[in-house]
Amino acid sequence: MMWSYWISLYVRTHCVARGLSPQTIAAYEAVLRQFRAWIEQRSEPLPPDQVTPRDVLEYLEHLRRDRDNGASSVNRTVAVLRNFYRAIIAMGHLEPRGNPLAGFPKIKAPARKLPVVLEEDEVARLMATPRATTIIGVRDRAILALFYGTGIRVSECASLREDRVDLRARTITVRGKGGDERTVPFSDEVAVRLREYVQVRGAQLPAAPFFRARSGRALARGSIYERVRTIGRRAHLSKRLSPHRLRHTCATHLLRTGAKLEEIREILGHRMITSTQIYIHVTAKDLRAAAERHPISRLLGTIEHLLPNVQLPFQRPGARCAAG
Repeated sequence: MMWSYWISLYVRTHCVARGLSPQTIAAYEAVLRQFRAWIEQRSEPLPPDQVTPRDVLEYLEHLRRDRDNGASSVNRTVAVLRNFYRAIIAMGHLEPRGNPLAGFPKIKAPARKLPVVLEEDEVARLMATPRATTIIGVRDRAILALFYGTGIRVSECASLREDRVDLRARTITVRGKGGDERTVPFSDEVAVRLREYVQVRGAQLPAAPFFRARSGRALARGSIYERVRTIGRRAHLSKRLSPHRLRHTCATHLLRTGAKLEEIREILGHRMITSTQIYIHVTAKDLRAAAERHPISRLLGTIEHLLPNVQLPFQRPGARCAAG
């Protein structure tokens, strides 16, 4: 009973008061319910106020060994449990000394991986995959163009409403993490795809969802994810496709074309510039292009032009440079 009450109190009071999104709240609740289930299936189930640091450590080992969870997932579990007990203490339901996460050893953060992105030819192949002979095909082309052209999140795409899309000004207004709104511009090419979809879909009320399923309802977040992944397979891409990978691709290609890091941060809706700095990475293609721009060939050519038919000391066999 105490588990249910505390989890409900944390989720319905603390998380909602912080303005967390429904998806984030659901994720936090799922972590707590999984921890509760593991505690209660043991020989001596414990209420939440009797959980010890040893119990938490054993649970984390269970996640690594039995559930094959990676470092990021384990760290996320620790963060949720830590916030849960801090909130329960702040609400006066637990003494600070009863916090099993107090003085808990710091979990080493996993090495940050560089984002995997599509190359331009892969993007072109992807965009050409949905057939424009059906409403679904036109819709899917518009979704892909919007992801690649603006870098919005899948949740922002799913919650997009008709009055938030301005085809004249070529902007969309989305609600990002923490409820923050931002207006993102898009190119003429993206506008063409969106107009095509609006024409075949028909006019809608201002508050209606912009992207719709066959049933006429809003296209759900999970459905968008599956559509993007399916189109990626049909395009025969060697990389697993997702809306977030298109977000990475958008940011990386903007950086390659000269966009400033601060501009990319505003487009993506990052609160911290450190989240955007991950896109300062180079590929082998970028390194080759940089090497070819090195001035060495131009400078050596200048020396030969200025000193025609003259051998420099280091060019003569057996020549020694004077000490100095």
